[in-house]
Amino acid sequence: MATAHAHSSDKNYLNEASGLWSWLTTLDHKRIGIMYFITVMFFFLMGGIMALLIRLELLTPGQTVMSADTYNQVMTYHGAIMVFMVIIPGIPAILGNFFLPLHIGAKDVAFPKLNLLSWYCLMAGAILAFSTLFTHKIDTGWTFYTPYSIKTGTSVVPMVLAAFIMGMSSILTGLNFIATVHKLRAPGMTMYRIPLFVWAIYSTAILQVLATPVLAITLLLLSMERFFGVGIFDPTLGGDPVLFQHFFWFYSHPAVYIMILPAMGVVSELITAFSRKVIFGYTAIAYSSLGIAGVSFFVWGHHMFVSGQSEVAGIVFSFLTMLVGVPTAIKMFNWLATLYKGSVEMRSPMLYALGFLFLFAIGGVTGIMLAVVAVDVHFHDTYFVVAHFHYVMVGGTLMAIMGGFYYWFPKMFGKMYNESLARITFVLIFVGFNVTFFPQFVLGAMGMPRRYFDYIPAYHSLNAISTVGSWLIAAGFLLSLYVIINGLLKGEKAPENPWGAKTLEWTVQSPPPHHNFDVEPVITAGPYEYR
Repeated sequence: MATAHAHSSDKNYLNEASGLWSWLTTLDHKRIGIMYFITVMFFFLMGGIMALLIRLELLTPGQTVMSADTYNQVMTYHGAIMVFMVIIPGIPAILGNFFLPLHIGAKDVAFPKLNLLSWYCLMAGAILAFSTLFTHKIDTGWTFYTPYSIKTGTSVVPMVLAAFIMGMSSILTGLNFIATVHKLRAPGMTMYRIPLFVWAIYSTAILQVLATPVLAITLLLLSMERFFGVGIFDPTLGGDPVLFQHFFWFYSHPAVYIMILPAMGVVSELITAFSRKVIFGYTAIAYSSLGIAGVSFFVWGHHMFVSGQSEVAGIVFSFLTMLVGVPTAIKMFNWLATLYKGSVEMRSPMLYALGFLFLFAIGGVTGIMLAVVAVDVHFHDTYFVVAHFHYVMVGGTLMAIMGGFYYWFPKMFGKMYNESLARITFVLIFVGFNVTFFPQFVLGAMGMPRRYFDYIPAYHSLNAISTVGSWLIAAGFLLSLYVIINGLLKGEKAPENPWGAKTLEWTVQSPPPHHNFDVEPVITAGPYEYR
């Protein structure tokens, strides 16, 4: 694929400089990726604890461990933390930062100082968000729906400002990646030779830059209304609460693809590496990433089928939502075609990739169901929507994060982890996930509303099963934490290319040197034209 020479020195990005200050002021994209990893995993722990508390409360009807007000607050924090601090920044900030320059033969991202600033923006926003836990808290749900978010006495403005600041982090990261892909590719690295992971991150960056400002403006308007009484969303001031929904979902549905497109890029890398085959339909998968990004801007209205919008709008948004299934299906069928007659190796990253295919297929098909207006009217605001969302986001994005992290762990840290335990983590998370969320499809079909603190006894058994599943997921992630720490402390030294993959990052030493490449690589073939 390229002419590149491995670095023979013991120096690498981890030991190039020492001390906390060297990390806090680093401009190395790899170190910034590690800082994102540490902070995002902390946020994931916080959001996960909130999720366990939610499921524990719903173990039985009536009050179990917390009051109704506390339940609303816990649910709000769980949603806000997981969406804005974990899943949106997750793959682009961690794996994108670390590997995008390595994938295209660059020494760093286009704007290293901007890259560090984006991490500080995420940290500043997160600190502000967590500070509300010690003031008046917040109970609006992660969507901040008006008019309640205007009138409630809880800490809406600090939380909104926190989301605004974290949005800046997202925009800066997106700008950096777009410039890097266009300007810093190695000689011979055309757009049709970059790995599919880079295509996915590139498409995500476009969404981050174009969609995030809409959320920023919306949250700014919400703050103005609370501070100055400007009538924008409050009907008592002549505003329109449905307008907030339009603004919010115009960002938040592209945000779903900000979360899932990078996951698709990771899965493309895992499937071709562990199938020992050239990826089937490289160009189709690459363009489908752009297609998903493009269509995602025109489907926000399917969140509002019961909001009073016109029948014509409902029909149009229903059609456009189904249209998003076309580029998504291209990816699914191309992945399956790559697996067909491949020499498939069931290592732990591949297990997570296959888990992604299964869970994301269920999430995608139920999404098409919800695109049908007549079906959505029944399922709207029920646990069916909760299950669908989690099958896409958790079953999709978190499966890919785990698979990608196990795949690139040897390259990032130069150590190998315990493969047997890593496979057990997959089994626990995969089984626990289905036990948790599949019953929620049935609960939704039975009519159980989401966000409710209490429920009728008819829903008890399925809720109990769902809660037990959440404990299995927690056990899986705790075991993963042990696998990672054990690998870092006691893992065997990793070879440069333990999986036999041939994308460019595997041509350098493990861990990579500070400057990535001793000699600028010259690309002579596509990323998967090697097996």
